[in-house]
Amino acid sequence: MPLFDMPLEQLKTYRPERAEPTDFDAFWERTLAETRQHPLIARFERVDYGLKLVETYDVTFAGYGGQPVRGWFIVPAGAQTPLPCVVEYIGYGGGRSFPINWLLWPTVGYATFIMDTRGQGSSWSNGDTPDIPEGANPFYPGFMTQGILNPETYYYRRVFADGVRAVEAARTRPEVDSSRVAVTGGSQGGGITIAVSALVPDVAASMPEVPFLCHYRRAVEIIDTSPYNEITRYLKIHRDKVETVWQTVSYFDGVNFATRIQSPSLYSVGLMDMICPPSTVYAAYNYVDAPKDIRVYPYNEHEGGAAFHALEKVNFLRELWG
Repeated sequence: MPLFDMPLEQLKTYRPERAEPTDFDAFWERTLAETRQHPLIARFERVDYGLKLVETYDVTFAGYGGQPVRGWFIVPAGAQTPLPCVVEYIGYGGGRSFPINWLLWPTVGYATFIMDTRGQGSSWSNGDTPDIPEGANPFYPGFMTQGILNPETYYYRRVFADGVRAVEAARTRPEVDSSRVAVTGGSQGGGITIAVSALVPDVAASMPEVPFLCHYRRAVEIIDTSPYNEITRYLKIHRDKVETVWQTVSYFDGVNFATRIQSPSLYSVGLMDMICPPSTVYAAYNYVDAPKDIRVYPYNEHEGGAAFHALEKVNFLRELWG
């Protein structure tokens, strides 16, 4: 895949005009207030997957609407003092899978909390959390256009609220130092990371990898790959809903959340990424005013830095927490 987006020097300064609703903050304050009316009821059940060097818990907590969301909580075996914790969100279509997939952070010496993504987990890894949609309009198969005619019913309202509650659930554990909780994820997980970093401004660090859900309109207009093309296909049929759709997604755009992030951030971008184009990543990154850095992978697509970037994240947190 050749380079197709802006030159790197232009990307470094790319700050598109933001289409931010006047009630953006009020919308999210109300969403979280409504979500928190339901008790968190975070349940942690010890499970044995044969992993002797870690302690593993099957988690259920109340997310958006009080609806149950699943997850994993994993800590180094025998941890005695409160540890830093990394809350991780999953890429589009994937689910929480099994604990063996999430051993990086416990081997570094941190706790980790993995949030299952409601309704997903049947594409490339298994999940266990159903979605209970509200006001579902006809939609193009996938998740990008579920409830897209109104921000109140849009799918990612529920997911982002779940993401906030995942941080709150992780902080209930005695093994976790609540002042040292970082959030991370790749692709969709990166988009959730950006949103949660804005909605929970006291998270200690934000590490979105090749983030999705940023600068939606540009992505739709310069690529025709999944998942953004779900919006393209929807608008191809619903020709009269164009501005309604863009108004809705403006409440969920990482470019608008980025302006509210206060924690140190480490981003990544693949300059040949046809899933999350580089300009959409930089559009969010360039609006972050907190301390930040970005790792650029010039010849990589949506895999980004893969294991190379995992090491970058480990070093980023080691420098932050010692």
